[in-house]
Amino acid sequence: MLSEKTVKDLIDNALEERSDLFLIDLKVNPDNKISVVIDGDNGVTVEDCMFMSRGIENNLDREEVDFSLDVASSGATSPLINTRQYKKNIGRTLAVKAKPDLKFEGELTDVDEAGVTLEWKTKEPKPVGKGKITVNKQAKIMYDDILEAKVIIKF
Repeated sequence: MLSEKTVKDLIDNALEERSDLFLIDLKVNPDNKISVVIDGDNGVTVEDCMFMSRGIENNLDREEVDFSLDVASSGATSPLINTRQYKKNIGRTLAVKAKPDLKFEGELTDVDEAGVTLEWKTKEPKPVGKGKITVNKQAKIMYDDILEAKVIIKF
């Protein structure tokens, strides 16, 4: 049986050559099915997936162990889980579910070691008189409080 550490070491070696790519998820099942999900600072192409696949496959001996390998990109609708994913999406609209039971939707304007900053506009009642005014809002959300964050794709 393949160990996850063996495969992770092969992935790390490949990522040393391609610092623009990074690992999102790795699973090695007991039946030696390897599933790898990658992302990149500039997105992921089919060639990037092939590069990663070769980096793993060419360093494992099929005579020694039989395995299947699937390398994929994280996808546009997948939740963000890595700090680098947040950084590459600055300027885009995110929908964030956060603790305790909060929901935010706004433009991702800043990312740091602790969390993310979202900004959005909303209509609120005027302080005096009838009607509403547009108000700029901002929220700093800590990574530990984020339950799920997804990029909103607008058509």
